[in-house]
Amino acid sequence: MAETDWNASTLFVGEGVVFSGTIHAPGVANINGTIKGEINAIELQIGPNGNVVGKVEAKFIHVRGALSEKIVCHEHILIHRSGSVSGELDYMNIEIERGGQLVGKMVQHPPGSLQYAEKESKSTLYAFHISKKE
Repeated sequence: MAETDWNASTLFVGEGVVFSGTIHAPGVANINGTIKGEINAIELQIGPNGNVVGKVEAKFIHVRGALSEKIVCHEHILIHRSGSVSGELDYMNIEIERGGQLVGKMVQHPPGSLQYAEKESKSTLYAFHISKKE
């Protein structure tokens, strides 16, 4: 996993907080509440009480709570023993601890085939695309 850069922008969604909408986090998004919508982040950390439902794109994902629907992980996803992932998972590397749950459709891409590119502007945006190796 990548080392966390605490100087970069970090988003915290605390336990009991419910948010519906789109989040663009140029650093770490740490979720312990409920998110319904879209999240784009460099690193997504879902705590034991976190619940994320919707479209997620991140370079690194740690799941200790629940993550569901459409997930794209460009580097590494770790499903901890208390974590559950359901829906469509598009990933490069995956790790599931004993007790972690994964239900749904999985697509693995070999190293080098899943491209991740950053574009910076006044508010940071990230562009992702998949290319086939030939």
